[in-house]
Amino acid sequence: MRRRETVIKQETLPPLTISTGDYDRLAFLASFGLSNQRDRPAAAMLANELIRAMVLTPRAIPPFVATMHSRLEFRDDVTWTVRRAMLVYPDEDSREADCVCVLSPEGAALIGLSEGQSITWRTPEGWRSLTLLRVLHQPHGRFVEPWRELS
Repeated sequence: MRRRETVIKQETLPPLTISTGDYDRLAFLASFGLSNQRDRPAAAMLANELIRAMVLTPRAIPPFVATMHSRLEFRDDVTWTVRRAMLVYPDEDSREADCVCVLSPEGAALIGLSEGQSITWRTPEGWRSLTLLRVLHQPHGRFVEPWRELS
């Protein structure tokens, strides 16, 4: 019996911005993840995101862009569930509700988005769509307002 390959097909592709430091580590993770059956769909999605991303120095990243270790507020546009979480690398993922691993479909979708942007993709289970509502904290952003974390 042939095993069905899980494929994630992206449908709505907003512009992305990624820092040089994040890009290097994410490119390694994506290429490594492509060789792992479990991580392959999200790794392929992440690799496609990196190909089309604008890469900037960390100091040039605007504070409203989702980077690694950003605290984000985002909405699942299918269920309308709003969630706050930090975008983390796989070795930092504690599987807790306040973390989203970049090597998951949600994490690969969020990296590089700007506030207000949405991304839509299709999985074998159906359509997925996320909207980045706010960047509550971003380690690269020089001008993140402290009050945003509190609201």
